[in-house]
Amino acid sequence: MGPEDLAQVLRPLGELFVAGQHPNVLVGLAALDDAAVYRLDDHTAIIATADFFPPIVDDPYAFGAIAAANAMSDVYAMGGEVLLALNLVCFPEGLDPAILEGILRGGAEKVQEAGGVIAGGHTITDREPKYGLAVTGAVHPEHIATKDGARPGDQLFLSKPLGTGLVTTAAKAGAAESADLAAAIEVMSTLNRPAARALQAADARAATDITGFSFVGHAWEMAAQSKVDLVLSVDSLPLVPGAARYADEWLFPGGTERNYRFYMPHLRLERNLDEAFIRLLLTPETSGGLLVAVPPSGVDVFQKTLQAAGGRAWPVGEAVRGDGTIRLT
Repeated sequence: MGPEDLAQVLRPLGELFVAGQHPNVLVGLAALDDAAVYRLDDHTAIIATADFFPPIVDDPYAFGAIAAANAMSDVYAMGGEVLLALNLVCFPEGLDPAILEGILRGGAEKVQEAGGVIAGGHTITDREPKYGLAVTGAVHPEHIATKDGARPGDQLFLSKPLGTGLVTTAAKAGAAESADLAAAIEVMSTLNRPAARALQAADARAATDITGFSFVGHAWEMAAQSKVDLVLSVDSLPLVPGAARYADEWLFPGGTERNYRFYMPHLRLERNLDEAFIRLLLTPETSGGLLVAVPPSGVDVFQKTLQAAGGRAWPVGEAVRGDGTIRLT
């Protein structure tokens, strides 16, 4: 569902659940953040999220791992750790059960890698397979990363390269190189756990994960809610192999144009950019990286902690005073 339609259908729920009436809901519908956060006590808050989708790759195990990593990213975007997850499964009658076994194994091993546990789930019959997780995580109530926490001077880091949506779309069309698809699967299957640990160590208070609303779309949500501009260096943005070429060949998924219409009014181009590259930055991503706003005093700690945890992040820009605009330089 696109950002405009989503905002419309969620509006009535905000009228039913007024934030002031539920003081232990630290992040809820009013914030439109990556996950909900509920305070249990002064030391522990629960993070709750859910995500599932149809296959984006043919291999069942890889699909399960990608879907699980994607669902758990919402916990990491809040600065938390994964505790447990429930499988969410839609599966057609008559399809080989071995396919579902592979999907579930891929998801389970990824949850195990995250230090969590699969504790149950729910299945229904559907015409198309779909898989994902309902995930529960934990975070300290005073150390939650949210979309509204960026401040002028914060340095922006991105923990995964962009372009997976283009590669998987090209693969569906039979136009992707096998090495490019393998590289994209590796990126999508990688956990954002190192970045979450690094942002906690650096006392970073703003983060979001890059998924269906695109890099520009999710960056704009951070800019708008934090009431800052995000100045992004185009030359610093990492791309998965093949992404630029598939953009030039105009192999965009359908969600790209939807994102383009909604987010272009919030985008300021401060240099000449090819139209295909602009749309690449507006293309939906699956299990993308975290965009983290790190205060200047925490940059060294962020980078050292990330490296020690086996992760990586690219410096891509900074937050400056502004009104919620994305500026590409």
